Amino acid sequence: MLALALVTEPGPFSEGTIRMGRYFGVRSDEGRLIAMAGERLKLANYTEISAVCTDPAFRGRGYARALVAGLAAQALAEGCRPFLHVKTENGARGLYEALGFRLRRAINLTVLTPRPSHDVHR
Repeated sequence: MLALALVTEPGPFSEGTIRMGRYFGVRSDEGRLIAMAGERLKLANYTEISAVCTDPAFRGRGYARALVAGLAAQALAEGCRPFLHVKTENGARGLYEALGFRLRRAINLTVLTPRPSHDVHR
């Protein structure tokens, strides 16, 4: 999962992210993870769909559509409204809109990472 996220850059995704919710994936015939999507935030009556990504060599086969549609249906069945974030320049925005997602508002996102311990002043 970390390797796929590193290649596709779906947004903030770290080792601990996979413990935040359910994740589903698609594997190649050789067993390599080639697409995934999951849940990150669960709020009262809302579920965030997150880490939607497909290996560039396997795009255009409907994997992201199937994963997002499945997660959205699951959230709705649980009485939650699914939502997601997408970068403005991300071509997947059209897919999300085709699945019924609508732009609610544009936001600015800043990702902060800790400094390596040798940079911290004591």
